[in-house]
Amino acid sequence: MQLPPKVTDRAFSRLSEVDAAANGQALRVAVEGGGCSGFQYEIKLDTPSDEDLILEGQGQKVVVDPASLPFLQNAVIDFSDGLIGARFVIENPNATSACGCGTSFSI
Repeated sequence: MQLPPKVTDRAFSRLSEVDAAANGQALRVAVEGGGCSGFQYEIKLDTPSDEDLILEGQGQKVVVDPASLPFLQNAVIDFSDGLIGARFVIENPNATSACGCGTSFSI
């Protein structure tokens, strides 16, 4: 069964720290062609549009456009504060392989 992506509490907490919602912004997670594995994630603060799927938590929003949604079914959007830096990460069960950069994948 295809389910929309989930956002972890840690990711919503990080959005709260930067107070994205106070500026009318949401975290946009999109999939584009390119990268070293065929597709790449674009993760940025952006203004939600009417067509977006909106995931809400802790007063914050994460949005996914309709074209990217099929690539992100059942994925988990998280925030990692590891050795390679603090960043939003995607755990995507649809990806058959991923690149070491963490932003590129193939299906």
